[in-house]
Amino acid sequence: MTRVVRFHEYGGPEVLRIEDLPVSQPGADEVRIRVRAFGLNRAESMFRRGQYLEQAVFPSRLGYEAAGLVEAVGENVRDFQVGDAVSLVPPSSIAQWGTYGEQVVVPAAMLVRHPDHLDMRQAAGVWMQYLTAWGALLPVAGLAVGDFLLITAASSSVGLAAIQIANRLGAIPIAVTRSEDKVRKLLAAGAAHVIVSDQDDVVERVAQITGGDGARVVFDPVGGPGIEQLAEATRRGGIIIEYDALSSQASPFPLFTVLGKSLTLRGYLLHEVVNDPALFSQGKAFVISGLEDGSLSPVIARTFAFEDIVQAHRYLEAGEQFGKIIVSLEDCP
Repeated sequence: MTRVVRFHEYGGPEVLRIEDLPVSQPGADEVRIRVRAFGLNRAESMFRRGQYLEQAVFPSRLGYEAAGLVEAVGENVRDFQVGDAVSLVPPSSIAQWGTYGEQVVVPAAMLVRHPDHLDMRQAAGVWMQYLTAWGALLPVAGLAVGDFLLITAASSSVGLAAIQIANRLGAIPIAVTRSEDKVRKLLAAGAAHVIVSDQDDVVERVAQITGGDGARVVFDPVGGPGIEQLAEATRRGGIIIEYDALSSQASPFPLFTVLGKSLTLRGYLLHEVVNDPALFSQGKAFVISGLEDGSLSPVIARTFAFEDIVQAHRYLEAGEQFGKIIVSLEDCP
């Protein structure tokens, strides 16, 4: 038997349960890994509440990311063997490949041998944040040297990944946060400028920073009424990329601003990268090279023990973290 996290109805963190289930055997193109750590994502909170793109079939597993050791491989798997240290790129289904567990079966095509210098906690939080940011900022937006990049929810793991990627490319990251307490941390993390949205006028501050032009690229996971403000802060011919829907309010389409400034408002999901073999290969190579040369470095906000999964989800939903929340199945530091 092995322990896994499941939930039997939609709701708050308290619906999560640790249950004993038989150990699953991998299919022909699958691998079973003994999980050492897994990362938490807002998508998993939304899925648990019934607010995500994918619907649960109860009792449901959940989880997108993990790092651990290969325990068993399917008959068609040639690239991995028992004992390999691997991390998981988020697969297509949050439930079918749920990673919240001691032993999980995942598609071999989504596994990566991460650089040796990463520990399991760091490796568990790599792929969602860096591939999400890479796919949006390079293939979609074509971020380049000297571009101003406006990043909302900048203290999230994806926001911090976007800051690091912008610096690696020679772009200029402008971080937006609601908390003045995070300004110093964001500057230390590489943001060229920080805007506190609860105090500053975002449009005015972006205009000051960019010499009146506005940001060429806006990277936003919130949506809601703030889209209108983001459109005002975008330069003529710029692009606004929406990669999540964290706001519970409606997202008005800023039609006249989009028309007047010839803007692109673009929805984006990580699966665009994962489902395109060429993009997937390019993205993995970019991330691995950045991890190896140190220009990309995962920031861990806090580590929870497996038994504290409910508390971990409560912390996730509080929205105060700076970086990635990790659940460890090893001794927590």
